[in-house]
Amino acid sequence: MEIFLAILLLIVGMILLIKGADFFVEGASQVAKALKVPSLIIGLTLVSIGTSLPETSVSVASAISNNSDLSFGNVVGSNIFNVLVVIGLCSTILPMVVSKSIIKFDIPIYFAIMIIIAIFAYGISPFVLERWEAGILFAIFIGYLAFTIYRGIKHPDQDSEENAEYKRKPMWLNLILIVVGLVGIIFGGDLVVDNAAKLATKLGMSQLLVGLTIVAVGTSLPELVTSLVACKKGENDIAVGNAIGSCLFNIVGIISISGMIREINLTDNSYIDFIVMAIAAILVFLFAFKTYRVNRWQGIVMVLLYVCYLTFIIIRN
Repeated sequence: MEIFLAILLLIVGMILLIKGADFFVEGASQVAKALKVPSLIIGLTLVSIGTSLPETSVSVASAISNNSDLSFGNVVGSNIFNVLVVIGLCSTILPMVVSKSIIKFDIPIYFAIMIIIAIFAYGISPFVLERWEAGILFAIFIGYLAFTIYRGIKHPDQDSEENAEYKRKPMWLNLILIVVGLVGIIFGGDLVVDNAAKLATKLGMSQLLVGLTIVAVGTSLPELVTSLVACKKGENDIAVGNAIGSCLFNIVGIISISGMIREINLTDNSYIDFIVMAIAAILVFLFAFKTYRVNRWQGIVMVLLYVCYLTFIIIRN
């Protein structure tokens, strides 16, 4: 009975996270547009960060409750899912175009950040990400955000079309959406963390495994839905940008914020999952480097690799 209740509350928490993020982004975007903030800036900041709010909420709540394994596993698992499943699944539906900007800037920046985190977490202070290291990562996050906005202003043609047209809502309704969204994100995050930890204990699963699987997939649903919708509309460049952008925000933004709240202690085999995350990014880079496309067969390979990885971590547990 306790397991059933934990699963039920976990699902409720994920629904609150996803809908909360949706309401928050909708309300914040409308307010920003009413205040004459360019839609370009909204797309590059609010939308990208908004789809990562579930991961942020879970990881911050995990850090506060001293469940660092769940926090780290959520970010790494979400990034692996975003690359192998979100991009892979979309590519099987329609071969995906990867913009030169992503190949030239975002993926290399992603590699650089992973190297820095690997040095911090496995080199300088083995299996611990200390607060001062998280502080440096947060400074990098702010720098990346500023660089992203600069690129968007300098090259407005790269703006997401999803913010081009909208129906104006009353300001009071937008403020309600923001508040309701934040409440959903906060309470949803608490429910997910608490019940994921209970589920791990009852089923004999490690918190790292729960973070890498159940929580990672659940909190990555906004990215999956957004990318699938974009892919269905033929805007597959948006789908790739959403997945890669969310990965960057996850790894540098969420890990830095969580690490500043409480130092993150890593398990001995966490480096394996970190390596898989890096391999997934390298795979997309190699597939798209010359043709700027991820074809159907490559997408199928990526999804199958995720299935193999999932099988491996379950057996490892």
